[in-house]
Amino acid sequence: MITFGILASHQGSNTRAVVEACSQGRLDGQVGVIISNNAKSGVLRFAEEQGIASRRIGGSRYSDAGVRDAAILETLREHGVQVVLLLGYMKLLGPRTVAAYRGRILDTHPALLPKFGGQGMYGDRVHAAVLEAGERETGVTVHLVDEIYDHGAVLAQHSVAVHPGDTVESLKERVMTRERAFLVQTLQCVATGELALEGL
Repeated sequence: MITFGILASHQGSNTRAVVEACSQGRLDGQVGVIISNNAKSGVLRFAEEQGIASRRIGGSRYSDAGVRDAAILETLREHGVQVVLLLGYMKLLGPRTVAAYRGRILDTHPALLPKFGGQGMYGDRVHAAVLEAGERETGVTVHLVDEIYDHGAVLAQHSVAVHPGDTVESLKERVMTRERAFLVQTLQCVATGELALEGL
């Protein structure tokens, strides 16, 4: 059974999907700790409700990137984390954490990378760019994390059709619904060894 560590910044819909899948036995894993940089994030409240260890690593105390990086790595190690999930985490992960967990840090992106990725491309911005480009399909990408935004190797992808008349909201809802299910499916493939991660 894999122990996941989750970093998230906001409400944590993907975090909820992972925790639910673990509790229902659809995912052979457990969430050891949830970390957020945002004191008001819904994901911290969710962690408390579920009895999952959590920590806020953000604000003025962690304004120095090196201090933040060290605190994140220490917290992940303290809770026996084997695989790190960035689920709506709005910060670039520091070099010490990336080095310690290289090949075992996964992120989701609401498009088919390498299209519509990179710094500043998140949330509604991605869906707006997809629509503006006239794409007929978009999708969900689960990829490895390195030192550059949305740059790591693609682990798995699933396409989602763009419908005529789609708005940012309608496209986002369809992608997010698929993203939650596809993330759990991909993580289960990791748990069973069907998708191999370095050092796991």
